[in-house]
Amino acid sequence: MEIIPLSYPLSQAGDGFIGKQMAIAMGHFDGVHRGHQNVVRQAVAHARKSDMLSAVLTFSPHPKEVLGHGDQYYRCLTPIQSKMRLFEELGVDVVFVMKFDHTLAALTPGQFVADVLIPLGVKHAVVGFDFTFGNRGSGNAEMLRELGGTDFTIDIVEPLFENGKKVSSTYTRESLENGDLTMAHTLLGRPYEVVGTVVHGDGRGRTIGFPTANLELLAPYVSPSLGVYAITAWVDGKSYGGVLNHGMKPTFNKSEIVPVMEAHLFDFDQDIYGMEMTVQFQYFIRPEQKFGSVSELIAQIAADSDRARSLLTEL
Repeated sequence: MEIIPLSYPLSQAGDGFIGKQMAIAMGHFDGVHRGHQNVVRQAVAHARKSDMLSAVLTFSPHPKEVLGHGDQYYRCLTPIQSKMRLFEELGVDVVFVMKFDHTLAALTPGQFVADVLIPLGVKHAVVGFDFTFGNRGSGNAEMLRELGGTDFTIDIVEPLFENGKKVSSTYTRESLENGDLTMAHTLLGRPYEVVGTVVHGDGRGRTIGFPTANLELLAPYVSPSLGVYAITAWVDGKSYGGVLNHGMKPTFNKSEIVPVMEAHLFDFDQDIYGMEMTVQFQYFIRPEQKFGSVSELIAQIAADSDRARSLLTEL
């Protein structure tokens, strides 16, 4: 899969895929949830049937972040690197990552089509039913169909619903933040995951018999609710079961204000400081709590570990 950065106005020089016919899925796609997957799969299917390139046009940073529509959009479900991997798994040939700035945001819907989509060689576009584009979101999916005219055709993908609500990035964020990990997984179609670098912590875990890997996240992820989770961790190409605490470490630290993630991996004793770790949140075990003594904490970690081992055998 080829990844091509773009900015407006487009430059013809060096953009190897520009001018080739393609079927393209468009959107920000934060989370690449099941609704997004339907949009991308439809573009891939059309491309293969019509002997075109399959493509995705996505935007970075989040348009709503640039336009000041909420600080929450600074945090993401899937950073750009994770999106690229997921798009590749869906069979996409090329991804255009377009810088979203105020210049691009000021384009009218007609300008966006004439100055971006047509020069890219778009012959078929696939968008979700609620897709908007152009200045202040003034263009919608039906307008895109009209503006495409004889230059390209359009498919508009209808929404999916879970528990009576539309599958969306917002619903996924809310589920994670409210502790409904099961619903978040249902919406995403996979476990929620974060990627971080293993850094030195205070070393207390090892002194009580449960060494932990402290994660410094590589992106400002949407945080799941505070608590203890059964996890699958990937380090150096290998997977390990484990238990992770996401919280303020209340037993040891009364002044900590930033949540931290500490993972204890089962049957593991290697030096992985400085290495990248991917953590998949498989099951929520319990909320974070404070203990009256270290011995109570040790007993609870042992119980959490037993519970996590049992749950992970069900995967």
